[in-house]
Amino acid sequence: MKRIKTAIVGYGGMGQWHGEKLLTLDDKIEAAGTYDILETRQDAAKKAGFTPYPSFEAVLADPELELVTIATPNDLHKPLAIELMAAGKNVISEKPVTLCLADLDEMIGAAEKYGKLFTVHQNRRWDEDFLVCKKIIDDDMLGNAFRIESRVQGSRGIPGDWRNKKEFGGGMVLDWGVHLLDQMVMLKPDKAITSVYAELTYITNEGVDDGCFITLTFEDGFKALVEVGTSNFIRLPRWYVTGENGSAIVENWNLDGKITMVSDWEKRDAVPVATAAGLTKTMAPRTAETIKEYPLPKVESDVRDFYRNVYDVIRNGAQPLITHRQVRRVMKIMEAAFKSSETNSVVEEII
Repeated sequence: MKRIKTAIVGYGGMGQWHGEKLLTLDDKIEAAGTYDILETRQDAAKKAGFTPYPSFEAVLADPELELVTIATPNDLHKPLAIELMAAGKNVISEKPVTLCLADLDEMIGAAEKYGKLFTVHQNRRWDEDFLVCKKIIDDDMLGNAFRIESRVQGSRGIPGDWRNKKEFGGGMVLDWGVHLLDQMVMLKPDKAITSVYAELTYITNEGVDDGCFITLTFEDGFKALVEVGTSNFIRLPRWYVTGENGSAIVENWNLDGKITMVSDWEKRDAVPVATAAGLTKTMAPRTAETIKEYPLPKVESDVRDFYRNVYDVIRNGAQPLITHRQVRRVMKIMEAAFKSSETNSVVEEII
């Protein structure tokens, strides 16, 4: 079948990442060109092998262009996407898709009006650390899993660009929280979220949040903690999963970690542990003969499957992997998190 002629609008870090991936899919994608308002990035696109468009109007006017990926600052996603769909282009938006649910619904409405594919590049669904945790839960490796913790932590504050300005859609909830929340939604896609509680931090920046702690409660009682930090000089594990029969830890994106399971429920007695101020038997570790350690399961993925799916949607009428309903759920969770932090209260809402 005919390849899909594709362009990238916004050739910064993520725009360049998209370009690299598109060039490896030349059986399906014709990586035609790029556009950026900065001349230095236009030059970088030329060096990478692309032919930059001279203007955004030229992107809109190209009759052979079928697909455009938007990788601009967050506040531009909505107006650019609507203009592109009105000009007959299918659209991929970088995350976060936009700044609020009302804007997102306008974008979805434009897609329906013009009959175009509109989807979001939630690429962290292909992270193997996430997929390992999903497999552990889906396969009941820990028995009944009742809690999961997911965190990313840095120590350099917010990047000194548009990401630290509210008017451009900056802040860590919109930058990284959107990834971690999307992963949580996909852990249990058929379970409603019944409450959201959030604490946002403003340690290094007063204008936008530089970190967050967001707790989600699912209708089956499952609890999920999402944490983003930018002032963490000692990092906690990337993932920690607890179940009735064991625990799993994924230390980092390199998939260092393990699963520890109970092997003998009958032997519960333990030698008390002496602390500085007394003894504890409750918190004493299990003896070696009652537990067993296992390696993390192996899960392989290819993030280019996102674009392969986009090709199949446009050419073969397939269903998109990232749906409007999923994107709306994540946006609703983020709005509930902002509300929770502002009011210092639990937001009880079916999401």
